[in-house]
Amino acid sequence: MPKTVHDDVLDGAFQILDAGDIMTVCNAQPTTRTEAITTFKLADVAMVPVTDYTISNGDVSGRKVRMAAKSGVPVDTTGTAVFVAICDATRLLYVTTCTSQALTAGNTVNFPVWDVEIADPT
Repeated sequence: MPKTVHDDVLDGAFQILDAGDIMTVCNAQPTTRTEAITTFKLADVAMVPVTDYTISNGDVSGRKVRMAAKSGVPVDTTGTAVFVAICDATRLLYVTTCTSQALTAGNTVNFPVWDVEIADPT
């Protein structure tokens, strides 16, 4: 018998993620909210809960949430961007890798559209 999951179950995870109100680019992998928004942060941009997140069918199966692109984000600290983090007011919600890029304070950086996808069970 095949395994199944209702979209609402997967969307529940994304409803937590889409409460995130800040996206940061970091020079090391954060394991706490403080590391993501202070210690390792090179640049940050406000995310509007629900508005900057789009939940839809996954590319292959399951569901995904798409983060909105953000352009011209000011770089606060010089360093090499290697991780992107999403946080809400109290938690580090999600961390992923990004293309390594040298950033210089006073310049800007663009965050492209990116997805988090949860596949259907197999």
